[in-house]
Parts: sequence; C-alpha cells; structure tokens
Amino acid sequence: MTGTRRTGLLLALTTACISGVAVFLNGYGVRAFGDATAYTTTKNLVAAAVLLAVVAAGRGGSARLTRPTTTRAWVGLGLVAVVGGSVPFVLFFEGLARASSSQSAFLHKTLLVWVALLAVPLLKERITAWHGIAFLLLVVGQVGLVGGVPAGLASGELMVLAATLLWAVEVVLAKRLLSGLSAWTLGVARMAGGSVVLVAWSGARGHLDGLGAVDAVAWGWVLVTGLVLAGYVATWFAALARAQAVDVTAVLVVAAPVTAVLAAAVEGVSPAPQAGWLLMVLAGTAVIAWRGWAHPALPTTPPLTGLPARPAAGP
Repeated sequence: MTGTRRTGLLLALTTACISGVAVFLNGYGVRAFGDATAYTTTKNLVAAAVLLAVVAAGRGGSARLTRPTTTRAWVGLGLVAVVGGSVPFVLFFEGLARASSSQSAFLHKTLLVWVALLAVPLLKERITAWHGIAFLLLVVGQVGLVGGVPAGLASGELMVLAATLLWAVEVVLAKRLLSGLSAWTLGVARMAGGSVVLVAWSGARGHLDGLGAVDAVAWGWVLVTGLVLAGYVATWFAALARAQAVDVTAVLVVAAPVTAVLAAAVEGVSPAPQAGWLLMVLAGTAVIAWRGWAHPALPTTPPLTGLPARPAAGP
C-alpha cells in the first residue's frame, strides 16, 4: 500500500497541474462561447465522451468500469452525478455571473477546509500537526492571492459556496464508493450522468438554443477544455482511490501557481506582486506531499455498506 499511496500523491499533483491549465483555458473558452451555462454543459459532454472512449478502447485493461451489485451502490453513483457533475456546476457558473471573481476564487478554495471537516469523522482519516501547518499555509496563501476574505456574502457568493460544499460532499462520497468501484466508474458516472442533468436543465432554461450559431473557434475551445476536463476527472478519482481525501485535496491547491505561471508566460502578467503568496501555497503543498510520502501507512477507508472490497490492483 505504500507504493499505492505515493502513486496517489503523484496523481494528485498531476490533477493540480491539469486544474491550473483548465482555469487558465476556461477564461478564454467561456468568453468565446458567450453563454456560461451552455459552455459548461457542452464542455462536460465532451469530457464524458472522452472518458467513455478511453474505457471502450482500454476494455480489459486498467481503464475499466465496475458494475455495481447493490441498490446502494447505484444510488451512490447517481448522487455523484448530481452533487458532483451537475448541480454544483450550475450553481458555480450562475454564481460567477453575479459575484466578483476574487471572492468566488476564495470561496472555491475553501474546499480543502470542508473536505477535512467531513473526512475526519466520516472517513476516519488522520489529521496531524503537520496537516495543520500545511492547511494554514494553503489557506493564508489563498487569502493573499485573492486579496482578502470576502466582507459579506450576497446571492452570487452564496451560490459559489453552495457549489463548493456540494463538491466537498462528493469527495467524501466518492472516497467511500472507490473502496468497491473503479475510478473510471466514478469518473464516467460523474460526467455522463451529470451531463444528462445539465442538458435537461440548460434545455429547460433555453441555454441550448443558440448552439447552432456558435462559430468554429468557440467549438474549438469547448473541445480543448472538454479534453482537459476529462484528464482532470480521470486523474482526480485515481488519486482519491489511492490516498487520503484531505491529502489529495490539499495538493490540488497547487493549481493556483500553475495558472499564475501560464498567465505570466502567455499574457505577460507578472507574478512578482503575488510571489510571496504563491510560495506559501507551494510550501503548504510540499508539507503535505512530504508527509504523505514519508509516512504513507494510513488507515484504509471503510467501504460504503453493501459494496464489495475493490481489488488493490488498478484504478
């Protein structure tokens, strides 16, 4: 299990790098597409199609689906689609349209805190003093990057916070499900099932009517960002299957420096004014990575009742 948990940390770092790229690209993609709700719906559909294609191409290999054998497991996958792959996306993008980007960024980065609060009692995960130091560095660094804690929460900020809380619930639920189901099963359920809900929601609100008028450039952005999202989901659930939820969520925060580097390279935005905060985030991530790498003997998450134990080999 030592190698498995170390692999999980490496996969979490990969997810963080992908996330940093995704944040940077999505800014261009949503502007090119125009309608944020229609954009995220089509992007998620692309991601679902990519994941299904990989599973089909890798049939018999590590990219495989695990068929749930109980009603409880099916309900769990349905909940992942709702609380992870659909409702929070609507809340998040609707909230972004009403709230400031800096406040929204801060609220979204509190995911680490909510996951930790849920993972300790529900997953029996271990939090040490080193985790406390790392969390302090990560949270303070994020506060510095966005310019401070929001003074108040209007409707937009509340929607972003609600989306973040739902994603925290998804992390804990997925961690339990991963004890008996493959990471690819969770990824496909999240994106394919979630996309069905998003299409229904977008259609009901009339956000899909203008898709035919979108130009080739906008569709190009959707294809690129959908592919990136598929990579994020695949590596994220694979990391979560191998390491503590609190650890992989903490490592995910390193996406912020990745986005900053891309902005500096492509847009010429100097990261110098935020260098101290970025270094603080990197230091917090380094503490988590070092602690998990040097002390990987952690308790195993109990499976969701009614699920068989998943074999250790493969995601």
